[in-house]
Amino acid sequence: MTRHKFFGLLGAIAMATTMTAACSQSDSGVTTAVKSKFAADDTVKAHKIDVDTRDRVVTLKGEVDSAATKERAVTLARTTDGVRDVVDALEVAPKPAATTGTGAEARDTARETGALMGDAGITTAVKTKMLADSAVGGLDINVDTKDAVVTLTGEVVSSAEKRKALQIARETDGVKSVKDNLKIVKK
Repeated sequence: MTRHKFFGLLGAIAMATTMTAACSQSDSGVTTAVKSKFAADDTVKAHKIDVDTRDRVVTLKGEVDSAATKERAVTLARTTDGVRDVVDALEVAPKPAATTGTGAEARDTARETGALMGDAGITTAVKTKMLADSAVGGLDINVDTKDAVVTLTGEVVSSAEKRKALQIARETDGVKSVKDNLKIVKK
């Protein structure tokens, strides 16, 4: 990872962590705060954990490679500001044994798909950029990432805000594509 990208990711994580208190009042803010903690945690960040929040109840889905990683993810979620409860739907599936010659291929694939940053890192980067942009109501937009595909869900007040949110997501490092579930609602 280039030095520029590393410090950019580090800055995005720091900014997202700083904004956690302001964001923790909404479900999307809680989701972002949990994903930010996952991205900053050495035990959890390499795993693909889907985080969804409804009425401040966080649901964790996906596979992890050990009971310790599962416990750490649940603990991080429970200790996040704004979380009322955590539903643990994580499954423990041990890492497959390495076979000869697959390391370089996996690294190449990861570079191509942006997986080196991880879904949590991509989500954090997109959400941080949205929160920093005054043209986008970042607190009203939920950002989910699975296999480097970003899904934006929520309400925006104009087509210009919707275009800007989609542009921010598309231009974020590691994003393969963006699914648009944004609705324009006049407030």
